[in-house]
Amino acid sequence: MKIIEIYEPPMCCPTGVCGPAPDPELKALQEMILQLKKEGYSVERIAINQQPQRFMNNPIIKKIINHEGKESLPITLIGDKMIMKGRYPKYEELIKEVI
Repeated sequence: MKIIEIYEPPMCCPTGVCGPAPDPELKALQEMILQLKKEGYSVERIAINQQPQRFMNNPIIKKIINHEGKESLPITLIGDKMIMKGRYPKYEELIKEVI
């Protein structure tokens, strides 16, 4: 099974869903990830301020960041294939890529 990796901009906490008014997009993302995990998929979120070495160790991510900057985040990979850049994927978009 391929691993879904979501490389993200800096987060205040691992999910980004914290504080008095959490971002609805991040809340929906977290709910989608929980659903995907229930279905048996492996999903990992990687924030640049929490795991910077992961960004530098991934040649795809490193190349995009070096050429386009952090504005290209979030970036979603499935295996070694970039499927989305600049926004978070929707459930349907991910499912069609992993099936």
